[in-house]
Amino acid sequence: MAGHSKWANIKHRKGAQDAKRGKIFTKLIKEITVSAKEGGPDSETNPRLRLAIQNAKGANMPKDTIERAINKATGADAADYLELTYEGYAPNGVAVYVECSTDNQNRTVSNVRSIFNKNGGSLGKNGSLEFIFDRKGIFNFALPEGMNEDDLQLELIDAGAEDVEIEDNYVVVTSAMEDFGSVNNKLTEMSIETENAGLQRIPNTTVELDDETFVKVMKLIDKLEDDDDVQKVYHNLEIKESQIALLD
Repeated sequence: MAGHSKWANIKHRKGAQDAKRGKIFTKLIKEITVSAKEGGPDSETNPRLRLAIQNAKGANMPKDTIERAINKATGADAADYLELTYEGYAPNGVAVYVECSTDNQNRTVSNVRSIFNKNGGSLGKNGSLEFIFDRKGIFNFALPEGMNEDDLQLELIDAGAEDVEIEDNYVVVTSAMEDFGSVNNKLTEMSIETENAGLQRIPNTTVELDDETFVKVMKLIDKLEDDDDVQKVYHNLEIKESQIALLD
């Protein structure tokens, strides 16, 4: 796919995060709480919690908010969250993969199915989209001031990165799932703080739509992202640069 289209996706996502900071914080807090309850409150011995804290800091979450989320996980009234995934199709065959964290499975599946149905989509069977998405390590961060781009690329590729893209002083690093840890460690070693890092579901084939259908599909995706039980939404819609203005 054209690099422009990929960067349009990134910039749209970054802008959407800025516009929905409260919702982003809610999802990050839930990930911290789930991670702490699952592997313990010590980030030194709990890699998942360490990554959740790292991402929270990348989103400029206050330290006391992070600490409260960890403490909540160890309290007697801590909720038990189930981690669930749902797969379906938006209009025109756009694949949509939904990751949820919930304390009420019936509510979540009802809400997710309703969002698909009311917005021209349909919920499918789990496993039906496995051939469309690959799990990859993705790291996003601003290029550190004074850092040489070529040196950065070489260091990260040596650490296991598959791809390092730099545009407008913004860096996106892609790695195989199994190399996520080594790339993350290299960034830490280089004193680079990521805005966001984690395993994501990256489409190996994408769909382009006309403007009218594009708006319909994005409405479905936005509705899913706004649901409190939904943590992440992945899709294989190719966002053209000219279509970004339609999202404002």
